[in-house]
Order: sequence, then structure tokens, then C-alpha cells
Amino acid sequence: MCGTFLFIFFVVSAPERLLTLLDTRTVPGELKWAASPSEGGWEEVSIMDEKNIPIRTYQVCNVLEPNQNNWLRTDWIPRSGAQRVYVEVKFTLRDCNSLPGVTGTCKETFNLYYHESNEDKDSYIKESSFIKVDTVAADESFTQVDVGDRIMKLNTEVRDVKVTNRKGFYLAFQDVGACIALVSVRVFYKTCPLTVRNLATFPDTVTGADTSSLVEVRGSCVNQSEEKEEPKMYCGADGEWLVPIGGCLCNPGYEEKGAACKACSVGFYKAKSTDTGCSKCPPHSHSLREGATVCDCHSGFFRADSDPFSMACTQPPSAPQQLISVVNETSVVLEWAPPRRLGGRSDTSYSLECLICQTGSQLCLPCGSDVLFAPGQTGLKTTRVVVSELRAHTHYTFIIHARNGVSQASGAGAAQSVSVTVTTNQAAPSPVSAIQASDVTRHSLLLSWQQPDRPNGVILEYEVKFYEKDQRERSYRIMRTFSRSVDVTGLNPLTVYVFHVRARTAAGYGEFSAPFEFSTNSDPFPLIGEGVNSAFLLLSISGVGILHLHNIFLILLCVPPSPPSLSLLFLLSSVAGVKIYVDPFTYEDPDQAIHEFAKEIDVSSIHIERVIGMGEFGEVCSGRLRVQGKREIYVAIKSLKAGYSDKQRRDFLSEASIMGQFDHPNIIRLEGVVTRCKPLMIITEYMENGSLDAFLRKHDGQFTVIQLVGMLRGIASGMKYLSDMSYVHRDLAARNILVNSNLVCKVSDFGLSRVLEDDPEAAYTTRIPIRWTAPEAISYRKFTTASDVWSYGIVMWEVVSYGERPYWDMNNQDVIKAIEEGYRLPAPMDCPVVLHQLMLDCWERERAERPTFSQILNMLDKLIRNPGTLRRTGGDRPTPTMLDPGVCVPEWSVCVWLQSIGLERYRDTLAAAGYTSLENLLALTHQEMDRLGIITPSHQDILIASVQQEMLSQMQHMQHTMVPV
Repeated sequence: MCGTFLFIFFVVSAPERLLTLLDTRTVPGELKWAASPSEGGWEEVSIMDEKNIPIRTYQVCNVLEPNQNNWLRTDWIPRSGAQRVYVEVKFTLRDCNSLPGVTGTCKETFNLYYHESNEDKDSYIKESSFIKVDTVAADESFTQVDVGDRIMKLNTEVRDVKVTNRKGFYLAFQDVGACIALVSVRVFYKTCPLTVRNLATFPDTVTGADTSSLVEVRGSCVNQSEEKEEPKMYCGADGEWLVPIGGCLCNPGYEEKGAACKACSVGFYKAKSTDTGCSKCPPHSHSLREGATVCDCHSGFFRADSDPFSMACTQPPSAPQQLISVVNETSVVLEWAPPRRLGGRSDTSYSLECLICQTGSQLCLPCGSDVLFAPGQTGLKTTRVVVSELRAHTHYTFIIHARNGVSQASGAGAAQSVSVTVTTNQAAPSPVSAIQASDVTRHSLLLSWQQPDRPNGVILEYEVKFYEKDQRERSYRIMRTFSRSVDVTGLNPLTVYVFHVRARTAAGYGEFSAPFEFSTNSDPFPLIGEGVNSAFLLLSISGVGILHLHNIFLILLCVPPSPPSLSLLFLLSSVAGVKIYVDPFTYEDPDQAIHEFAKEIDVSSIHIERVIGMGEFGEVCSGRLRVQGKREIYVAIKSLKAGYSDKQRRDFLSEASIMGQFDHPNIIRLEGVVTRCKPLMIITEYMENGSLDAFLRKHDGQFTVIQLVGMLRGIASGMKYLSDMSYVHRDLAARNILVNSNLVCKVSDFGLSRVLEDDPEAAYTTRIPIRWTAPEAISYRKFTTASDVWSYGIVMWEVVSYGERPYWDMNNQDVIKAIEEGYRLPAPMDCPVVLHQLMLDCWERERAERPTFSQILNMLDKLIRNPGTLRRTGGDRPTPTMLDPGVCVPEWSVCVWLQSIGLERYRDTLAAAGYTSLENLLALTHQEMDRLGIITPSHQDILIASVQQEMLSQMQHMQHTMVPV
């Protein structure tokens, strides 16, 4: 396709400059130009011009003689760098009509020629060497009467000539029979004059050789300025400057005035060249000389490194006020009022110094790292801190420091702080740790432990609570002892027990220890404990492994050739080395898990750009990650907020330990972690479109059904990968699915994996997503891949409804009750029947009847390959009374038959497809049921087998009732 281009030139107003090479009016004396022929042709004469000044001219008037060829040549004219010269000729010409008897011989034009030469060496005219410029005609001519009246009509003609090959040139005038007088000849060339534009100087520049040429000229910045962008202009053929580009900026300390840079006056400054001009010094600062780039602060005032120069100089804050302390056993609550003087800043923060002071001594030592500060110890914006995990009966001194951005610059210290000394009270001991078991037999074991890190007094006794793991503390036993060990007897063989230990002082019992699990032995002698031979232990472990392999082969030999069970497949895959998810909470040291599953990233490789949200543990930001040898990528950055506890740190890092084990295009990718400096960070790939639920609500109704199914297919693929690794997500919801710029959906948020184990009462708290959780998981905390399938069905409903809230405004208890009574979410508007049927399959009450993620993925792939199956929606179904909920019309035997085999859920689907009799159902195939959305394999098998059995029974009944002839 052709287009029309419009070039627009911006003309910079500046008068052209004309440089004269020849002007006959200014030549003193005779011109003495070469004429041919030397006699009877051009003749040099003197006349008076319009100002009565004598000038030399040439004239010729051979109009009566035919075939005139009279030449007149100028002297050699040096070019002087010009590339195109202009010839201005002023002349008078006699009208041929006013001359009688010259018909055919009189002319009213003459010709202009030129010839280039490097030197003045031609003493005669060689006509063949000249190049014709133009034939010149008069606009005005005169008659004999005019001459008598002394009225001469002067013509002025200008012609331009390109001269670039030689150092100079000649001009020649050819007369072919006119009555003409050359009054004056002027030869000149044009330049674009010296000018200053955008603080750049552009020199006097000769125009180009062609009438359309532009000469590019680079400007130079005026004094005390620097380039902002390379200054350029173009010199046009007419001597005007065109198209200014770029320019210069005055240096710091200078401002633009009258196309020059002038120094800032005293009391003013200019910090950057990009500033528009000099500014008055901000409060509490001054400049004592011209050209200042910054104003110095007054005595006692300061400027932080991060403060802009336009900001007033400020002071550090005074000390905090009204510090009070409240002691509660081994915790102290500290509160104070802000400083009376904030120094003119809004970035005041506080830090807390904790010292342990010996009684009757001036010696004070820093508190240990085990002391906890909430919300933190440094960088505080609040004026309240809770200090816990202190020692009992101990003197502590707390110093509160107030700081702002100029505290370090000012060197201020003690004057900005306030302190208080307190003594902690009696307190219960800290939890017991390092529990060990030895001398394990079938019915007993020896349990031992170490003294609490902080006994907070004399330990009076220890209490041991234990129970069988399967009982989950419903039935437990208590033992008490004065020592740090106890013989536990009366245990059952081959049973896992859970032990808790706590200590008691005069202040009461401390908290129970973390659970410690151990199994009794099946042999009458100890297997593990002090004195056990290591070779025997190794042999025992090896024997167990060999025994497992032997059992596997026995199973394979004994089981008939049919598909193996899931448990057998899992056992075989584990032995074969298939990757299985490892729970990071099984590691005693969370750092060991994080370094095994996640890559440590140098914090200098991360560039944080903006905050995009708040997570459970702190801010979530977006930024860029540049690892050496790899291209820069956009990432999401989760950070752990200051003042975190050990449990918060462990939970935060555990999510990275989980993500680091996964590698799948539909699982959020972990780039790495930052654990060697604060704040702790988790770096993941950046998903531009955010969470799926918010993304769908923002784009309500804008996607095709195939696009929605594609999103569901990606989620199912990621969940199949997780289930293959034996990982249960427990919090699958659209809010935990992230979407990138290519609409690829990825499963994320692995933070709920241990909520129920950590908090036995959490089943009905707000942390459990009731609307997305399977009934067995709510009632019995049975989280499995099948419960994830239930959640996936809810996600399907969210996607098809464009992010609508499941169960709308029902409260959680109403949702639980409705599900128990058999209620299921209806099909969203315009939802294909096959998709809603798949949702209903995911919401089967019996988890064994729900499809697997592998089956779901296969079904979605079939739908994508056959999009025609997605066209029929709930609105297309017939509405006879036999399809009303819970009603079977007697005439429709298929409805009654489906109820008898427990698959009445498919009655609408089969009726809408035309299967209204058992005879029709005989034509059902697995492929046809896939198309209708009946994808559960067991349901397909039951339907085909049952309809065949039913038809066989009817035929047998007919045979028995026939009357023999």
C-alpha cells in the first residue's frame, strides 16, 4: 500500500546573510571585460544611475543586421567556498516594435552562460566551454518616446548557478540581436547566519549546492552549559535555519537568561542542570556565593543523604517522653510518648536497647538473642513494645532511642534516648526440649530430656503426657517425676505413641513441649538405644528393605493379571525412584529444608520496583531479577515483616521449601530465596494478571467457552502433577490461582498445608475455606487428593461464573448444612451441560466416586478437541414435568431405573439427549457418554452393564410369561 508523506520543516527565524563576489556598481574605473567580436559588439560606457552616481555598463544594439552573436565575458570570479551562486542582472531593453524596419532581425532576449576554472588564465572567449544558464527576457521594455522623456524601465532578473568543481568561474552574456544595456551585474551567495538556539551556538554556514539540499550543522553549547541532547539544525538553500533538534542546559549553579547561562545570585541555588532555574534557598540554609549548587545548612541543622536539596534543613528529634513500664512475670510492656521536638521531619523511628544489669554493680550486658520484641526492636513506628522471654528475678534496663533521617549526620546520641530499669517476677519455666527415647521394647521405653532453657526458678517436678497417635489425645496417661527421665511401661507392641513433657516451678507449670513420636518394638529386646551395635542396626534396616522388596514380588506373583491397586502402584513408584513430595516440617532445622529445595539468591540481584499487595507475613512487591549469565526477568517478591517469631519464620520458609520441589508449567515457579540478610524474601515468577478470581471479575463475559476450558485445563494439569507427587493442596480456590499475560493459570499459595495439624480446633475457624472444602475434610479433617478434586469443582464454578462467590451470601454453617442435605451449586449462566456435570462428579459425597485429576484432564482435553460438545447449555434442556427435581413420571421408565441404580443425577442429561427408553440406552457407548459429560469410568461401566442386565431380565420375564401354543 502506498502512502503520501508530508514533510514539515520548522523554520527558525533568522535573516539570511548574502556574501557578494562581484558588484559592478562598486568597481572603480573601467570593467574591461572580454568582448567578442572586439569591435561592433558589446561596448563599455559610463552612465549615471538613479542616484546620479556614475557607473560602468555594457550595451549593444545591432538590430538591423541579422545573425548576431556578440559575447561579453566577466573577469575570473573566485568561488570563496560557495556551492551555489546567484547572478542578479539589472538591464534595459528596447521594444522591437518601436524600431522600424527590423522585422526578423530584432530580438528582445539575451543568454546567460558560465564556465568554471581553477585560475584566471583564459584571455579570450571560447564559446564551446561555456554552459548555458538561461535565456533572459525583459518584463518591461522601453520605446524611443520613453528615451526622449528620459524614462527608462529597468529590469532585474536573478538566476542561480551550482559551482562546486573549480576554485572560480566566468560569466558570459550572449546577444543575438537585441537592443540592450547591462546596467549592473551582482554575483553573491547565501549563508545561514551565526545564531544561538536552545543554548547552542550554530556558526555562519554556507548553503548547499542544490536548491532542495539541507546542510546538517552541529551546535556547540554556550559557556556554563552541557548537552541535554545533541544540538543540531539544518541550513536550508534559502539561507534560513530549519528543524532545531536537541539543545543544552545550564550547568548546576547557572540559569538561562537571554540565550546565555548566568550564575545564580547569592541566596539562590540550582542543584541539577534539569532544574528550570535558580531557586531560593530552603528554610534553615543559605548560599554565600554566586553560582551555588546547594545551600549549606545553618549551624545545628542537617540534611540527610536521601533528602532532596529543595527540602529544608532539619534537626534530630529530642528524647522520647513519659516512658512507662508494666511487668508481667517475665514480660514487660513499654510505652512512651513521642518526642516534644521532631526536628521538622516526619520519619521519626524508635529502637529498643535491652541490657541485663547485675545487682549492686554498674556492669550491664546486652540481652540474649532469645528475648522477643513485638512488634520489633528496631525501625519502630509505634510507641509500644512488648518484651517477652525474659529471665525471672532479673534486673533489666531498657533504653528507647528516637532517631530520624539526620540523627546519624548530626552525631546525636544519648540526648535522644530515655531509659527505665525493671525487675522481672517469678514465672513458669520454658518448654522442655531435646526429648529422646532409649531401651525400646515391646511394652516399654526409657524417656529422657534436658532441662528447660529458662527454668525461671527451681524445677519441682516434670509431667509426662502420652497417648497413642491414633487416639489423638482422646485418651491419654500422665506420669510425674523429679528427675529428667522416666520409664514408661504398659505400652502396646508396634504402636506409635506421642509424648509431651512440661516442667513445674513454684510459679506453676510451663507449656508442654512439642510432640515427640516413637513406636514400640515387636521384638522382646531393645532395637534402638544406647549400647546397640551399629552393625546390627544397619543389618536390621537392610533386612527390612529386603523384606519389603520380597513382599512386593510376592504380591506381583500372587495377584491375578489385572490392574494393580493404587497403593501397590505407589509402592512400586517409590522403589523405582519416582519423585515424591517431602514435607519440610519433618526437618528439625527449617534452614536445612530451605537450602535443600530452594536456591539462595544474592540480594544485590534483586531490584524492587513497587508494592502490589500485602501477604500473611508482609509486603508483596514486584521487581526485576538479574542473575549473572541469565537475562533479566520480572519477579514477585514476598518479604517477612520485621519482628517475626521463630514459628512465623518457619512457616514463611516452609512455603518456599514446598514450592522448590515442584517443576511444572502450571505450578508457580520458585526462583529462589534470600535468607542470609534481612528481610527474608521468597522470589517467584511474576504473574502479570494477578489472581484468577479478580481477573475474571474484571473481564466478566469477555472470554469464549474454549478459553475458559483452557484455563481449567491448565489448573487440572497442575493439580494432576501435585497429586502424582502425593501432595495435597488443601486450599485450592480461584484466589490461589495466578494468571500471566498469556492467560496461563498456575497453582500457588501452599501455606495451608499444615493448619489442621498445627491447630486441632481449626476445622471450624475462619482459616478453613469452608466453601471450597470437601465434607469429609470439614468433619473429620480427612484431606486427600479427592478433597482437592471437590475444591477443583468449586474452582470450575468460579471460572464459568466469572469469579462469583460460591454459595453467594450464605454463612459457613448454612453452607455445611446445605451440602450435608445434598444441595449442590446450580450451573452458572450459559454454562455447558458437560461442564456442570463434571462439577457434580467432583462434588460426589463419597470421595471414592469422584474422578481423579488424570480423568478430569482427559475429559477437558476431549472437550477442547471437540468444541461442539460445549454448545449445549442448561438453557437448551427440555422442561417437561418428568425433569422436575425429585419427580419421576411413571411413564418414563428410565427415571425409575436410574433411581434404582443410584444414578438419577444423569436423568436430565439422558433425557435431553433423547434417551427416553431402555431400548435407546442399549446404543450408549463410552465415547457417547464422554460427549454427554458422563465421564466417571465406574458410572459408565454401571450404566452399560445395568442396562444390559435390565434388558436381559425383561426378555427372560417375557419368555416365562408366554403361553405355549
